Amino acid sequence: MLVNRIISSTVAGLVAVVIGFSSSVALIYQTVINLGGDASLASSWILTLGLSMGMTSIALSFYYRIPILVAWSTPGAALLIANTQHFNINEAIAGFMFSALLIFLCGITGWFEKLINKLPFQLASAMLGGILVNFGIDVFNQMNEEPLLIIVMFFTYLISRQLIPKFTILLVLFIGIVLAWQLKLITFTVFSWQLSEFRYISPEFNISAILGIGIPLFLVTMAAQNFPGIAVLKAHNYKVPVSSILSVTGFVNMLAAPFGGFAINLAAITAAICMTEEVDKKPEKRYWAAISGGVFYILMAISAGYLMEAFATLPHALIYSLAGLALFTTINNSIQQALSEDKMSEAAIITFLVTASNLTLWDISSVLWGLIAGSITLLAQNLLKKSNYKLS
Repeated sequence: MLVNRIISSTVAGLVAVVIGFSSSVALIYQTVINLGGDASLASSWILTLGLSMGMTSIALSFYYRIPILVAWSTPGAALLIANTQHFNINEAIAGFMFSALLIFLCGITGWFEKLINKLPFQLASAMLGGILVNFGIDVFNQMNEEPLLIIVMFFTYLISRQLIPKFTILLVLFIGIVLAWQLKLITFTVFSWQLSEFRYISPEFNISAILGIGIPLFLVTMAAQNFPGIAVLKAHNYKVPVSSILSVTGFVNMLAAPFGGFAINLAAITAAICMTEEVDKKPEKRYWAAISGGVFYILMAISAGYLMEAFATLPHALIYSLAGLALFTTINNSIQQALSEDKMSEAAIITFLVTASNLTLWDISSVLWGLIAGSITLLAQNLLKKSNYKLS
């Protein structure tokens, strides 16, 4: 009985980490490249993120005896790819630190619940959809570059989503690598084993970095990661220590940010893997799966140099397409949630369109403009309805 419990918890933790890593590491790698870094810097980021997520997952799960799995912000990484063209890496680090500070403040003050209540979830969903939609479109743009590779990856995604949904992205990655090798797009070589090293990057604070990176990253991480993560825990009947989780992850994030820890938060989809009956019939024992996941995060961090060296050999078309395919479900859910209420639909669509645009008026990113535009639309609609009611 004990052996089965250990095996099931270990497997659940491993699966959660592998799926989380394979589904979004392409986004982190591309973020580093966009900011002028290389595979070595990317490995430092993975080292920092892996250790931060591993230690917080183990500590929080063990202390509260509930499966609290911490992850990096996948939508946050997608935001950074689309939103850092006008910033250097030092400004980006400053944005990471400011976002982490806001999360920490939400934890110690209880702002999070108030913020979520003030921000309609339809607008938050529309903002997320606007951020991610171009990644989905880019899957089909990449067919112009490598049609056979991307078409096979796309159909692998469609088929495996129906047959083995938990392992979809892992299978797409495997098929993509094998086919890319057959097409001579990559060459397998013997990689030298090397431990990852921390790379400190000094922050460069300015108002543009705070408005263009810090605030959007904070909003996306809270609305698209922490909020669903809390919802998953509550759906499994766990009493969630929201403020404590946010305080711990925000504080650790502030320390990790200068080394590439752009955003850590509650996991949602992968965390659910650690909460099923297959892990343990007793819900109070399932926290061992999250602890197991934390251990695998640390192992991933230690081997980050090797992983990023291997990842750097993959063709760009494969990386972009893998990232887009991994986000299909999130894009779909975001749009559905954004349009879930008729009276909010116009404001949500405007939020979506502005966010997806290239608007950078006054050095403020389209993400923030999207929320502003949607909020103004909603406010105008409410004021006009009140005026019409009075006139009638």
